[in-house]
Amino acid sequence: MDSLELVRNFNFQKDRYMNKKITVEELLESGAHFGHPTSRWDPNFLPYIATKKNGIHIINLNETINCIEKVKIELLKLVQSNGNVLFVGTKNQVKDVVSDAADKCGMFYIIERWLGGILTNFATIKKSIKRLEKLEKESSAIYKNLTKKERSQLERERIKLSDLHRGIKDMKYLPDALFVVDIKNEKIAVDEAKILGIPVFGIVDSNTNPKLIDYPIPANDDSIKTVKLILNYLVESINVNNSESVDSKQKDSSIEESSE
Repeated sequence: MDSLELVRNFNFQKDRYMNKKITVEELLESGAHFGHPTSRWDPNFLPYIATKKNGIHIINLNETINCIEKVKIELLKLVQSNGNVLFVGTKNQVKDVVSDAADKCGMFYIIERWLGGILTNFATIKKSIKRLEKLEKESSAIYKNLTKKERSQLERERIKLSDLHRGIKDMKYLPDALFVVDIKNEKIAVDEAKILGIPVFGIVDSNTNPKLIDYPIPANDDSIKTVKLILNYLVESINVNNSESVDSKQKDSSIEESSE
């Protein structure tokens, strides 16, 4: 591919992710507009409510789209500066969606129980991860001269630590941001991030105060389809940005070579 083709490809990719937006129709189809019963609402959510129907608050999807675009812009700024995002979603119905999204863009995730101190006591968490790494090496000295019972105990410990740290085993430093699905359910994670000044993005339902995080996306956080739609859209933007960075480097390299 010559340098001109690289430039064209670069510009095409840029236009694709900058101009594409989730539509109201897509959000409606996913059920993103359904909030909680009006009796369970948080008054701080009022700016994002369109109306109420049959005792249920209906979320203003135009506001949802505006918030998604704000989140996209901030996430792109973050990844362009090589920042890392920790995705958090421990509710059963969203676990797979959250882990898949994080895997697709090469980020970290937590889908099992949030261990208190994952952020605020990260040094201890890193020690626990190092312990897991040792247990995963069967040739490790800790396995030598052990009885069958002792080896069995270590195996149980390995399985437990593996489940707890799945998704963050390779996280060497604190994340630059959190993306949380259901901030009410993940209150401890949000609180820890706030203590450390780590920005929080998240999908927020009508029963929650959106002011608790930096970048809320008002939507039905109990709907698998909604969570998947929003996360896939944001992840695609991140991945297109990453591929653009590669294309840009190749373009610069090709131009330099052609000028020599």
